[in-house]
Amino acid sequence: MYYVGGMELRHLKYFVAVAEELHFGRAAQRVGIAQPPFSRQIKTLEEEIGAPLLWRSKRHVELTAAGKVFLLDARNLLALADRAADTARRAARGEIGQLSVGFVTSALYGQFTSVFRLMRARHPEVALRLQDMTSEEQVQAMQEHKLDVGLVRPPVPGADALSFQTVFREPFVVALPQKHKLARQKVIALKDLARESFLMVPRSLGPAFYDQIIQCCAQAGFAPKVALETSSTHTIVSLIAGGMGLSLVPHSLQSLRRTGVVYRPLKPPVPTTELAVVWRREDSSPALRLFLGIIRQVAGSIQA
Repeated sequence: MYYVGGMELRHLKYFVAVAEELHFGRAAQRVGIAQPPFSRQIKTLEEEIGAPLLWRSKRHVELTAAGKVFLLDARNLLALADRAADTARRAARGEIGQLSVGFVTSALYGQFTSVFRLMRARHPEVALRLQDMTSEEQVQAMQEHKLDVGLVRPPVPGADALSFQTVFREPFVVALPQKHKLARQKVIALKDLARESFLMVPRSLGPAFYDQIIQCCAQAGFAPKVALETSSTHTIVSLIAGGMGLSLVPHSLQSLRRTGVVYRPLKPPVPTTELAVVWRREDSSPALRLFLGIIRQVAGSIQA
């Protein structure tokens, strides 16, 4: 039962009904109770307030001065209670609230950005707090309850205690200067990069991703010559445009267009990289469930 001060909200509903009908019988019928208990409830309300709200006669009911003032506030209180209940129901469905989302920079290229667009379009009152973080930073932030969900490049140390689902798998491609001799080839063999200068994100910022590239090159029979390291994917692409070297990047990064840079596929067997979503197993947030549903939908449409 809802109370305002010592009053129950149903008393307010009864009063509004009789104030609008100006007839106890019709008002009682409107709220679905018999007239005698209805009249007693109105009397109880007046006693609680300490002032008469209605002038009654056998044939006539009208509001007192106090009743006219009280009617305005009663309607506002009932509307506020309805809004509060509706807001609570919407929050329970995940339609309102806040979600803290981490992502690796490469997740923002290609079609996967539609995850955020769809979430905002379908659930505009769920505020997304987006944070560009390495996979390792996301896992740590989640363990510290500073992040709700993340888009990472596996494998990620420490993610075993979290819920983890691979949602997208894509091949590596070579990003290289447009004037590079290998740029004339439609497909490049990984072993042909043995003497080239590689630009990479430092291992300290993405050890799993870094090690994956090293392993790919090792399987092709060489150790890559890392000429420059930078934490920014945009910077790597800019340096490639300046002729400073080349890099192995996820296929989706091709949407990052830059004059002087071309992307070429690799000859089979083509190494691949994964994008995964990770979240705390015990997190039952409705907003999180909606977000995960959109991620799976987008991932399914990309893979189809």
